Amino acid sequence: MSILKAKDLSKIGYTNDQARSLVINIISKHFKHHSKEELVELLTNIKASPETYIKDEITGKIARTFMDVEEGSNFKVFSLLSQPGPLKIVGGKEIEGSAKKQMEGAMSLPVTIQGALMPDAHTGYGLPIGGVLATDNAVIPFGVGVDIGCRMALSILDEATPFLRRYSHQIKEALREYTHFGMEGGLDFHQEHEVLDSAVFQSTELLKRMQGKASRQLGSSGSGNHFVEFGEIELYEDNSLGLAPKKYLALLSHSGSRGLGANIAQYYTKIAIDTCKLPPEVQQLAWLDLDSEAGQEYWLSMNLAGDYAKACHDRIHANLLKALGLQALATVENHHNFAWKDRLADGREVVIHRKGATPAHKGEMGIIPGSMTTAAYLVNGRGMDQALYSASHGAGRAMSRKRAKENMTVSALKKMLSDAGVSLIGGSVEENPLAYKDIERVMDAQRELVDIQGRFLPRIVRMNRE
Repeated sequence: MSILKAKDLSKIGYTNDQARSLVINIISKHFKHHSKEELVELLTNIKASPETYIKDEITGKIARTFMDVEEGSNFKVFSLLSQPGPLKIVGGKEIEGSAKKQMEGAMSLPVTIQGALMPDAHTGYGLPIGGVLATDNAVIPFGVGVDIGCRMALSILDEATPFLRRYSHQIKEALREYTHFGMEGGLDFHQEHEVLDSAVFQSTELLKRMQGKASRQLGSSGSGNHFVEFGEIELYEDNSLGLAPKKYLALLSHSGSRGLGANIAQYYTKIAIDTCKLPPEVQQLAWLDLDSEAGQEYWLSMNLAGDYAKACHDRIHANLLKALGLQALATVENHHNFAWKDRLADGREVVIHRKGATPAHKGEMGIIPGSMTTAAYLVNGRGMDQALYSASHGAGRAMSRKRAKENMTVSALKKMLSDAGVSLIGGSVEENPLAYKDIERVMDAQRELVDIQGRFLPRIVRMNRE
């Protein structure tokens, strides 16, 4: 009889003490006449493709240790489609090959109906950032993203651009006092919003636990590329807002659902991965059936997180405008990490996931930002059905944060900001303008998706210091 020892199992990836003990026990009872080489090959295959062995009475016990599925769990194993669904790639020259390949994997899911890739796309977790996916009665937590309801909000104000120069000190002080960035806590003063009284917070144990943190973080922003900034927006002739075509003072913010959305994403992604088994290269795209209890819970929780993200922007804008004595003439806002029930051109009902993409139905307004020194664009959707009524959510990253940090110094960033006439409070070299694609090229690539209504230029930018 060939006996495998713990060190033999460690060499092939069985590093967990409990898993090794289970394997040794099983092979001593059921694989007495196998050679060591045969056992190593079998165990290696189980680790590589546990879904292949999960239903076997004996090897399924070993496979389960790699799938993190509890005994008796209700899970299904799925194969990919041999013929992927239709995919529209917009501005393909701007998109890295790895993002295209990642999207191709998503198009092979058995629940996939149609997909689109925006010109700002780059590789992400699950769907690429800039990926749009229509599915049949299924929601993919990683197709929505970790920061559920991450969104843009633009307030066009009742002042002209000279206000920026005349009151720059007061604007900077207001940004320091009434915005907060990063993981810890929130603002130093109490915030109120009707979303905190939502009965949905009492619908699951997870949401009950998160209500207190949501209250503390209300009106604050995340880290990374999230920002609150004042600038000037030029509205064009015959804009959809019906405002006079001229330059206005404007406030633009970018943030999401904070700890609430992150915890919802983490919790339901695990359930999806545990219950929907896919080939390893697309396992992060595990979905929840909307008819299942977990699917219904996620949908309810996702929508609450979206409402909460909006509430954070509501408070940011209200606090700053009150502090500076300003009034909003118009507000435009949109999610870009979310899923919506919608209908395709042929009438089929689908779930459209936009992972870093702006909704752009015909007549639907949105904001597409560039970087801390480049333009953001106010747009009106053209409703292109092949692109799933979507547009880019920004310029898109050209460099990873690590690479951006390695290729930019603080002094070089300061010079870049000075040349652009931008004041930065906080921020980091990881978010420097060269870390992003050229917003003008991205906008040019999606002329068939949106019509431009106005052009915003940042002047005083507040970000997290990392």
